[in-house]
Amino acid sequence: MGSTVTSTAPTTADLMEAVAAVGAAYFQDFAAAAARHGLNSSQAKALKAVQEPVPMRALAGRLGCDASNVTGIVDRLEALGLAHREAAAADRRVKIVAITEQGRTVLGRIRDDMTRAQDAFASLDDEQRVTLDSLCRQVLPLLLGQ
Repeated sequence: MGSTVTSTAPTTADLMEAVAAVGAAYFQDFAAAAARHGLNSSQAKALKAVQEPVPMRALAGRLGCDASNVTGIVDRLEALGLAHREAAAADRRVKIVAITEQGRTVLGRIRDDMTRAQDAFASLDDEQRVTLDSLCRQVLPLLLGQ
């Protein structure tokens, strides 16, 4: 008599833990790559978030930090020539942050230097890539409350 192995789907808690672990490992790789380019993780996240021009207050929301913290982050990115600030056309009191060409280059290099993430995602075949992409696109709006 052979035993039958039944597979049970992971619980919601199991999935939450798995996604958190993947996210944490990805972020560690991102932070290490950013550091190799002279940026801390907050500065690199901000650079990623301003690929399209963003008001300072909205950038603070995207980064999950206080608006006063964003000023220091953007000051550093500007000093390095990676981003720039300008007044919004509609309201000169509102400052808009945008990435520079040099910033795009550095961001690309950070992404290229994320070797653990590159290797992990390269290990997926085309079908797995399509499935993962589809699942992320399904879950992300729900996590963002959209």
